[in-house]
Amino acid sequence: MTNTTAPAPNTVTWFQIGTEDPAAAREFYGGLFGWNVVPDPASPGYDLVSYAGGGGPAGGIARTDGGATNHATFLVLVEDAAAVCADAERLGGKVLVPPVTTPNGLVFAHLLDRSGNRFGVFTPPAA
Repeated sequence: MTNTTAPAPNTVTWFQIGTEDPAAAREFYGGLFGWNVVPDPASPGYDLVSYAGGGGPAGGIARTDGGATNHATFLVLVEDAAAVCADAERLGGKVLVPPVTTPNGLVFAHLLDRSGNRFGVFTPPAA
């Protein structure tokens, strides 16, 4: 049975693994956890990760080019990514990547908490 309930705002609903070797990450995580990894048709160079019982993609694998570091991070679904960025700065965090809107309307940003831990926020495209 697939869960069709939309995730609640302010919950962790996505993860991303950044690597200079996406093929190795696909092999490693697929072998370790049985994850299914397929290319994202909307974002060349990005793979979507899903797993049994998940009901759909739950994460992604991104190629780290241009000096970006390898990472594994979580992303929180929020109602307004720009407002969360402002709140994070007010609370002592830092915005690493200000809100970016993808061609399909998804808005995401990458931040640091006060301890230097990287995380992301995103607002889904309007329905």
